[in-house]
Amino acid sequence: MQDLSPIGGAVAWTGATLGDWSVTLSPPEITEVEAALGGLGDRDIPRITAAHFPLPRTAPRLKALAEAMESGAGLVRITGLDPARYPARDLKRLFWGLMCHIGTPLPQNTTGEVLGEVKDETGTGEARADGSARNRSRYTGPLRFHTDKCDLLALLCASNGIAGGVSRIVSTIAIHDAMAARRPDLLAVLYQDFWRARPADEEGEGMASRPFPMPVFARGPHNAFTCQYSRTYVEMAQGQPGVPPLTALQVEALDMLAALADELCVEAPFEAGQIQVMNQHVTLHGRTAYADDAQASARRNLLRIWLSSPLSRALPAGHAGQWGSTEAGALRGGAIPGRSALAA
Repeated sequence: MQDLSPIGGAVAWTGATLGDWSVTLSPPEITEVEAALGGLGDRDIPRITAAHFPLPRTAPRLKALAEAMESGAGLVRITGLDPARYPARDLKRLFWGLMCHIGTPLPQNTTGEVLGEVKDETGTGEARADGSARNRSRYTGPLRFHTDKCDLLALLCASNGIAGGVSRIVSTIAIHDAMAARRPDLLAVLYQDFWRARPADEEGEGMASRPFPMPVFARGPHNAFTCQYSRTYVEMAQGQPGVPPLTALQVEALDMLAALADELCVEAPFEAGQIQVMNQHVTLHGRTAYADDAQASARRNLLRIWLSSPLSRALPAGHAGQWGSTEAGALRGGAIPGRSALAA
């Protein structure tokens, strides 16, 4: 029988209890990062590894942050960078080089995207509430809470619009424990399978007609918790051949999860130059709607890297279809499970 008791610990924070989750790169660390950037010459993404971006002073601190992602609160905001100092190409290479000291970058779709740019692609500011999660993220509307298919999600705010775009992050352990106290019957439902669609714009056209079942909450072989959640993909699976309709209890459980995420999340502006890193097994993320001003060249643009962590937890055997290997510390996840985005 599934253990539905509260999990607790440092990762069970709420927006009211989290406190300061930022770390600031010191001037000597930024000098070292810029020296590593200068040493790249013409080498570009994805042909940049941690070895190409040496950080003898800063790397131990980044490793400590990676450890905190797995054993601590599961999120961190890195500050201190000024994106105005770097051409667009160099900012991407700097971000990539830093993140290579935390994990291994992963492909974000099957057509070669390894560093995504989350920005309005309509040119009109239009917000849409249909299509895949990737399509929804490329508009100015709000994003519902969800996970990405990686151990660690890294975002760098390269530039901002004129209003909105507030980050919303919530601990899935806090949601779990609140449900254990208030509605353990619905918590049990989230440990059961929900059918999900495979997004064609991430996993390829051949996968779009192959929905699969996976629980929202699960425990690995050593009882480590993981959450895999996108209501968008659950809804997209409905109506596909062989997919049963959601039950009333399943809908109620998803509704309570969403309500608790709103209640327990931390909300914070995402300022230019800041980096957010989030453990996707124990956090959900979303955003509020935002507005750009094209005439004033005020356009929001987030750089996104998916990372596989060498410090990651073991996953349930049933997650292998989506993740590839389920072993702790394995190269896993991404649009092509188990394949690194790094090129020789």
